[in-house]
Amino acid sequence: MLGEYRIVGRRASEIAASVESGVGAGELEPGQVLPPMRELAEQLGVNPNTVAAAYRILRERGVIETAGRRGSRVRSRPASTARDALWAEAPEGVRDLAAGNPDPALLPGLAEVFAAVAAEYDRAPTMYGQPPMDPEFAALARAALDADGVAAGPVAVTSGALDAIERVLAAHLRPGDAVAVEDPGWGSMLDLVPALGLRPVPVAVDDEGPVPDAVEQALRAGARALVVTGRAQNPTGAAIGAGRAVELRAVLAGHRGVLLIEDDHGHGIVDLPLQTLSGATDRWAFVRSVAKAYGPDLRVALLTGDPVTLDRVAGRQRLGPGWVSRLLQRTVVHLWRSGAVDPAEVARAYAIRRDGLVHALVERGVPAHGRSGMNVWVPVADETGVVARLMHSGWAVAPGARFRMTAAQGVRLTVSPLTEADIGPLADAVAAAVGPVRPLTYG
Repeated sequence: MLGEYRIVGRRASEIAASVESGVGAGELEPGQVLPPMRELAEQLGVNPNTVAAAYRILRERGVIETAGRRGSRVRSRPASTARDALWAEAPEGVRDLAAGNPDPALLPGLAEVFAAVAAEYDRAPTMYGQPPMDPEFAALARAALDADGVAAGPVAVTSGALDAIERVLAAHLRPGDAVAVEDPGWGSMLDLVPALGLRPVPVAVDDEGPVPDAVEQALRAGARALVVTGRAQNPTGAAIGAGRAVELRAVLAGHRGVLLIEDDHGHGIVDLPLQTLSGATDRWAFVRSVAKAYGPDLRVALLTGDPVTLDRVAGRQRLGPGWVSRLLQRTVVHLWRSGAVDPAEVARAYAIRRDGLVHALVERGVPAHGRSGMNVWVPVADETGVVARLMHSGWAVAPGARFRMTAAQGVRLTVSPLTEADIGPLADAVAAAVGPVRPLTYG
């Protein structure tokens, strides 16, 4: 069952560490079945409850998974292995459409902004004991949320969207709880959930966002939380429309106890109106980062939600990092006030490339998805082969394995580095790499 690897230990923590060590060293491979608890307990001379506790620790850490009578096995991709590890940097001479970065030319310059913020700081530096949020940041953030119809609630600031989502999940859930996530969806989210000891439940996605029937099924199956992307969904470009929002609210009305988390990372780069689900459940959170519009390294996201959720997040944050640098908050305030980013212009720039590529692919008989944002999703029959053939043609694209659980195969192309002249040659290369067998749906 385990080949030559021998699990050792007398206490649950030691047994768990032994298994985790084997996984980390590659001696226990993904999918490998672990011994039944009673059998391992007999081998180690310990109580079966000790092995059960060890397996529970491993499940909570995302190292193993248990499938009832089929036993426990090493996860196909343990939580300690980030999905980004499935891809390496594009070699010299290959155009990188895999990294998922915004176009640097569409990001605002920061030199003058930093100088202004530094001058403010010299006059009044932030000290211990001051409020964690800059008052103007809080006011501008709440005003923007109100303008987009986001439900009323207190605001907080976190170190990016993923930090906010992790804090919200930790505020309400315990290891072993199920979380409904989009599939295909953001790879970092698919990594985070098992890393927290939570169980991801896939929810199908189409061009309008999460499919209502799939959401209903996941919630009926016991998912205690649902994470959705309003616009510019990664990797498919899906965006929740008005009709889909009504359908999803109707589903959530029957599950008021579910924790709802909305990720609006596309704010500032998408011209589609936000169709928010905020307030559809008793416990909810809405996250909006500045990464795509102003630069990933600013590491600032605003968070709102129901008072209980925000109070728990803020309280735990005070016991950890304390606050997000008010220097960064003031930087964002200056960018907001200055109008350094014209969302309509940025959205138009991405749309020209994205829509151009989707249309070019469809003209060549290759179905593609990309309703909003900076990514195009192409369903394929053999993503490994397509990635390899495109690499040989001079294009690096992201394999769908980084973004999916049970969804059908595909590849993601980020349009940020493209020019208009690139569209035709890239579409030709994709069509040649995909070949004659072309799936028509996400999964």
